[in-house]
Amino acid sequence: MHVLALTIVVGSIVILDLRLMDLAWRERRVRAVSKEILPFTWGAFLVAVVTGSLLFSSKAVRYLEDLPFQIKILLICLAGLNMIVFHLTTYRRAAAWDNGGPTPRAARVSAALSLGLWALVIVFGRWIGFTIL
Repeated sequence: MHVLALTIVVGSIVILDLRLMDLAWRERRVRAVSKEILPFTWGAFLVAVVTGSLLFSSKAVRYLEDLPFQIKILLICLAGLNMIVFHLTTYRRAAAWDNGGPTPRAARVSAALSLGLWALVIVFGRWIGFTIL
C-alpha cells in the first residue's frame, strides 16, 4: 500500500510539474490542472504517511539509524518546503500569468526542483529495502 500510495503521490506531482515546466498540457491552465490533481495527491499522501508510519513502527530504532531513511525523510521535507515557497510566492500570482503564455521562470525552476527531489525520494526509499533487514 505504501508503494502504491507513493506512486500516486509522485505521479500526480509529475503531472503538475510537467505542466509548470511547459512540457505537457500547455493548452490547460496550471490552476485547472492543479485543482484536478491535488486532491489525489493529498489523499494518496495521507495513505503514504499512514502506511509509512506502520512500516516505521515495525523497526523504529533501525529506521532512525538508517542513512537512506534519514535522507528520504530530509528529501520529503525539502520537497514540502519547495511546495510551500512556490504556493506562497509564484502560485499566488498565477491569475496574472496563467493565461496560456509561458510559465514564469520561478515556477519552472520550482517544478524542476520538485521533480528532482521526488525522484531522489524514490531512489532512497528503494535503497531502504536493501539496508533494513
